[in-house]
This record gives sequence, C-alpha cells and structure tokens, in this order.
Amino acid sequence: MHAITLTEFGTPDVMQWTEVPDPRPARGQVIVDVAATAVNRADLMQRQGFYPPPPGASETLGLECSGIISELGEGVHGWNVGDRVCALLAGGGYAEQVAVPSAQLFPVPGVLDLHAAAALPEVASTVWSNLVMYGGMRSGHVVLIHGGGSGIGTHAIQVGKAFGATVAVTAGSKAKLDFCASLGADILIDYKEQDFVEALRGETDGHGADLILDNMGAKYLERNVNALAMDGTLITIGMQGGVKGELNFSALLAKRGTLHAAGLRGRPETGRSSKADIVADMTRRLWPMIEEGVVTPIIHAELPITEAAEAHRLLDADAIGKVILRVQ
Repeated sequence: MHAITLTEFGTPDVMQWTEVPDPRPARGQVIVDVAATAVNRADLMQRQGFYPPPPGASETLGLECSGIISELGEGVHGWNVGDRVCALLAGGGYAEQVAVPSAQLFPVPGVLDLHAAAALPEVASTVWSNLVMYGGMRSGHVVLIHGGGSGIGTHAIQVGKAFGATVAVTAGSKAKLDFCASLGADILIDYKEQDFVEALRGETDGHGADLILDNMGAKYLERNVNALAMDGTLITIGMQGGVKGELNFSALLAKRGTLHAAGLRGRPETGRSSKADIVADMTRRLWPMIEEGVVTPIIHAELPITEAAEAHRLLDADAIGKVILRVQ
C-alpha cells in the first residue's frame, strides 16, 4: 500500500506519498481500506518532531479516518467485511489501509457521505469526553470554547447548543466569529480586540463560565481561572500557548474551581477512561444527534492525499472547521 511518510521532521514539504508494507490485523482489530482521513493540529506537531505517537502506535500521521472494512482479525464481533465505518486512531490514517481496534469504530451516519465521516472521530471524541463525560455539561451552563472556528470549536458549539448551554467562543477574525454565530454561538469574543475575561463577565452578568474548553495552555491559564464561575471547571486539551504557566491557587480555591488536563491519543484502548468507553458512549448518545442533523461536521476543504502539504498549510492558516484528505 501507499502512505504518507516523513523524510525528516520539518515543514509540510517533508511529507511524501510512498509505498510501505501492508498492515496486518492483531487480535481484536480490523483492516480499514481508507477512503479519507482528516488533518489535526497533532499531525502538524508530529510532522515537526514535537508529538511522537504512543508506544506501539503507527508512526504514520493521521488520528482518524473513514472507509470500508476489508478484513477482520481474530476475536472481532459485531462488524463485517464491507461495513462503512469511521475510526478513532492513535496513528496511521494517512494511508491506503490502517489496522484499527474494533472498539474504536463507529458506523458511518446515514446522513453523511463516506469522505465527510472522516471529519468526525477525533474532534467528536475530544469534545464529548471532556465536555459531556467529564464536564457534565447540561442545560443552563455557560461554556467558553477557545478557538471557536477550529474543528473542535465548530463541533463543540453544536454539541453545547444541543445540550441547552449558553455557548461563548473566542476567535481572531470577524469571518470566524460570524460562522460561529451561524452555528448557534451566543457570545462572540474577538481575542485580538477584547479581553475575553471582561467580555464574558459582561455578557453573563458577572457569572463567568461553568466550563472552559481550552486549547492554549500556559498563555491563558491565569485568565481562564479568572473567567471561571463558582464551582467551574477549566479543561485544557492543548498547549498552543505554551507548556509552563503560573497558577494562582488562591484564585482557584476562591472559585472552588477544578483544573482538568486531558489528552485523547494516549488513552488506553480499553478499561477505565478508555477510548472504547468514549466510542461506546458517543455511539449511543451523540450519533443519534448526527443522524438527526443536529450536529454535523464542518469541512473547510477536501484535498487529495498527495496534497497533504497544502492541507497542513491550510489548517495552519485560516481554515474554519476540518480539512479532509481523500485517499480513494
């Protein structure tokens, strides 16, 4: 088969579409013939040498895909050759085939075509596991989503509104904020022109955010704590603003606040807080929302896998939502 390989760590141009050995399914795995994959910021970091895959995972980029099951490993039940699926991966999506634990498969929602389904697994799992399963998001909550125009942001807005939350977003352009508004975002904050703490307090009569989904890390740590409501929870899922920050415990204690940091890629396949648990809960509770059209993937562009370098540049520029790479 063919896959994207790296000649070295560096710019998008280090990626090449080359021939590599075919994957074989281990026990409990299936082989998926990949129709499409999607670009995530983690791919950009791995390409630059900053985010190695977990032990035992494929070195090939790609944290999600859609496609057709072509082979079943031993011990796989509930799936058949020919099933249309999308999958949450620890790596390997930028390829013609990938081996996937069967517990990390989703059926392709009937309302979506096979390529569009590639935009779902990573962002949906990140949002669902953090805001819903951990954060307990519910009607009446004020939820602040940083990076509202991103793939995670555009998905989180829709899920938040489906749960009856008041959704606040930050973004760095009018175009992105306008798009967030079209998805139902209630409070729009231009982080380049406004202090998001003051803006959020002003729009919520001083209440602040019950939940904050943060992709910035160190840069926003102090202000995120200040933006929390009483008994609020700050959930950090990214480090675009740095890895080391200073935490004022007095401010956190005064809010009776919770600071939670969570990754997805390195979670165990099974067991407590596993990918299997997340996938099962999403299939049961989120997938009906997608089938009903309440939540849908937002796709900025679709490119052939041979243009992976351009796709990385798009995501790193002004993409709104997801960038898809077609394999077939």
